Amino acid sequence: MGIPMSGVLDAFAFQAANLLVGNPKNAAAMEITVMGPRLEIAVEADIAVTGAEIGMTLNDQPVEGWKSFSVNPGDILDIQQVRSGCRAYLAISGGIDVPEVMGSRSTYVGGKIGGYHGRILKAGDVIKCAQAKRLARVRETPADMIPSYPSEIVIRAIPGPQDDFFREGLDIIFQSDFMVSTKADRMGYRLQGPKVGLRKGMPKSIISEPTMPGGVQIPADEQPIILMVEQTVGGYTKIVTVISVDLPKVAQATPGDTIRFEAVALETAHAL
Repeated sequence: MGIPMSGVLDAFAFQAANLLVGNPKNAAAMEITVMGPRLEIAVEADIAVTGAEIGMTLNDQPVEGWKSFSVNPGDILDIQQVRSGCRAYLAISGGIDVPEVMGSRSTYVGGKIGGYHGRILKAGDVIKCAQAKRLARVRETPADMIPSYPSEIVIRAIPGPQDDFFREGLDIIFQSDFMVSTKADRMGYRLQGPKVGLRKGMPKSIISEPTMPGGVQIPADEQPIILMVEQTVGGYTKIVTVISVDLPKVAQATPGDTIRFEAVALETAHAL
C-alpha cells in the first residue's frame, strides 16, 4: 500500500527547536513523548528543547525550554516527565546524523525504515550529530510565540470529505465535547463522547482510500478517530478534516483532555 507520511507530529515546535540552534528547520531532531531520556553528551554543541512543558536539568542544574543552551563532553542532560502537553522536541546544532531515505530523515517505525535503524531509541544507543559552529549567543523564543497546552482544546475543522453520509452527526461533532482516550498514539487519536451516527441507509464503510493527517474517521462504534501519521489507506467515512495548523494541538493532547471541534470554511483554512 506504499510508504505512509511519517515524521514529527508538532511541526511548529520541531522547526522552532532547529532554528534555536542554528539548523535548517527540517534537520533531524528527537521527538520525546511524555517521558524524556537521560543523555550523556560527547561533543561541544548547542541544544534546544521545545514543545511540551517538561522538566530538564543539565548537570543537576535546571535549564529552560524554548531556549538554546551549550553543552560539553561529559555533561549529563536529564529530561523528565511532561508537565503539560505530550511531545517535546530536542534539536542539536548540526542536526542528528541519520541516513536520508526517500528524501527524508524521519522514522517509520512500523516499516522499520529511516531514522535510527528504523526504531525507537533505547538505552545504550549512540546518537551522532553533524559538525556545526557554536552559537555566538543564546537564542530564545519570544514569550508570545510559545504555545500553551491546556486540557480543554478547540480544534478547527472543515466538513468532509464524506460529510454527505451524515445529518445529525455533523451537529453532534461540532456541538459536543469529546475526551481523548488512552488509545491515542502517532497513528491516531481515538475520542470518547456522544455517538456520531450515519444517515439512515448509508453504508458503514467505504472503499478504502488514501488517508491524510487530520481526517476524522467514524468507525463502527461511532466514536471519532483523528488520523495522524504512519498509515496509508482507510475504509471508514471521514466526517470532517482538522485544518493543518491545528494538528499540533492534537499532537500535544493527552488522555483525559477534552477536544471540541469548531467549523471553519475552506477559504479560512487556506488563509490560516
